[in-house]
Amino acid sequence: MRDVVVMGSGCAGLTAAIYAARANLKPLVIQGIEAGGQLTLTTLVENFPGFPEGVQGPELIERMRHQAAAFGAEFMEGHVSRVDLSRRPFTLEVEKQQIETRTLIVATGASAKMLGLESERRLLGHGVSTCATCDGYFYRGQDVAVVGGGDTAAEEALFLTRYANQVAVIHRRDQLRASKIMQDRLLRNEKVKFIWNSVVVDILDVAKGEVTGVKLRNVQTGEETVHACHGVFMGIGHQPNTEIFRGQLEMNEVGYLVTREGSRTSVPGVFAAGDVQDHIYRQAITAAGSGCMAAIDAERFLEAEH
Repeated sequence: MRDVVVMGSGCAGLTAAIYAARANLKPLVIQGIEAGGQLTLTTLVENFPGFPEGVQGPELIERMRHQAAAFGAEFMEGHVSRVDLSRRPFTLEVEKQQIETRTLIVATGASAKMLGLESERRLLGHGVSTCATCDGYFYRGQDVAVVGGGDTAAEEALFLTRYANQVAVIHRRDQLRASKIMQDRLLRNEKVKFIWNSVVVDILDVAKGEVTGVKLRNVQTGEETVHACHGVFMGIGHQPNTEIFRGQLEMNEVGYLVTREGSRTSVPGVFAAGDVQDHIYRQAITAAGSGCMAAIDAERFLEAEH
């Protein structure tokens, strides 16, 4: 029987583990399929407080992991295949093992939607990005492209105009799906150009280990062209990793967990932190902060029971 189990090992989960371990709750961290979360796909992180020279994303995660382990957190590889939150203690199934816990902290994150290209996978972190706020600074004075036509793409593109020389918005239709106010902002911005009715079929150049452009196909004519750029940002949205909780925890229409009074979910004793419940900020520092909140909420929940 565990006092605290943390599902997820990104910034939110590891911060929750640090706080829970320091409270002598001996948390168990189940690392999940994408162990380490989004930061493991990032290179230099320059906006995390305390690192004036910046820090590599995987290194930051590894430091957090060591810190949690030093205070007594335990780690388990694998992912949770089934949960039962209908009664306490809660039960989780991990690689055919059953785990019982008095409280659960859900920090399973949200995965950026990708195009599914091999070149995209190989150049992720080397010119391909899923976060303009994280990586836009590296493209000062350069040409970049944003894939998508909704609010996510519009927000990414507008942010990138602060740094980039030109931002090309690539969309498979002939008009944006973004809200009217976001469309107006994009259309008024002189740094933004639109490539309509086009899809990305390849990202160049894997052989060089950096982005030099994108190969496009016009969906109306079938014609293929190459658009030169130094960075490609995926703006086709995020998918919260919450399918396992469907029907058990309250979520919004997209699937993000709904939290109230801090990190509390709709089930007493279950708390949520990080991108699994935050579709607005999606930053390492806000994920870490909500992980702290979840651990403190879990500790106080257990204290109240005693």
